Amino acid sequence: MPGEMEIITLKESILITIMSNSISIKTMIINSALEQFEVVNLIGLNAPIFGYFNLSLTNLALYSLVILSIVISLHYYGNNNGRLLPSKWSIALESSFASVQSIVREQIGTRNEVYFPLIYSLFFFILISNLVGNVPYSFTITTSVIVSIGLSFTIFVGVTILGLYIHKIHFFSFFIPSGTPLWLVPTLTLIEIISYLARALTLGIRLFANMFAGHSLLKILSTFLFKMISSSLLIAIVTLIPFAFFLAIIGLELAVSLIQAYVFVLLTCSYIKDSIDLH
Repeated sequence: MPGEMEIITLKESILITIMSNSISIKTMIINSALEQFEVVNLIGLNAPIFGYFNLSLTNLALYSLVILSIVISLHYYGNNNGRLLPSKWSIALESSFASVQSIVREQIGTRNEVYFPLIYSLFFFILISNLVGNVPYSFTITTSVIVSIGLSFTIFVGVTILGLYIHKIHFFSFFIPSGTPLWLVPTLTLIEIISYLARALTLGIRLFANMFAGHSLLKILSTFLFKMISSSLLIAIVTLIPFAFFLAIIGLELAVSLIQAYVFVLLTCSYIKDSIDLH
């Protein structure tokens, strides 16, 4: 019947439209800006050993090994080996060494340079992690909550143990500001304790949030520019103007990678200083 054929055709067209929309939605989700932050298994091994044994290599673990290899390689090739004329790598590493050492001396003091290896390692680990994350189609391990909050919480526990080891029970006087009236002691003590406990999260959240926001913005802008450039020649020519701003944002993101490493070690030095001097 003609009427039934028209109804069937209409149903088929509606079904095709729904399927095409669902496919486009799935494509949009797969190519979303958040996809780059997913931790996925690259290699997995499941074996019935000790009940159930699961061994897997994720992109987070792989890039952690890559960053470790890069840091070791930079210091290996930057070694002057007693040569009279230093290489460019050696000069760059010596400049970085002197900069981090000046941070430690200014924040912690010249008598406490024993913490310099920790600060220096943290700086290079975070810096190389951030810079590697700026390479297209790579993974930024500092945008992982496990890494950023893990570093923050580990430093918090470490400086707390350090303060207790040095000052014993006197360490808790850190939470009572000097000269505080007696009737304000409970309120200010509670505020100081909450502020101190927040350090376990704020240090890592600051690093995570800045890297996460910058990489998300770059992903969104790059996808938008790619679609504009691939649409037509006229639009591609017009897109050169926003593309210049995109390159400027990439430069800004590289600067943020360095700044976040600097801020992280600067605050770490400040926390160590507070645990040593209790102020």
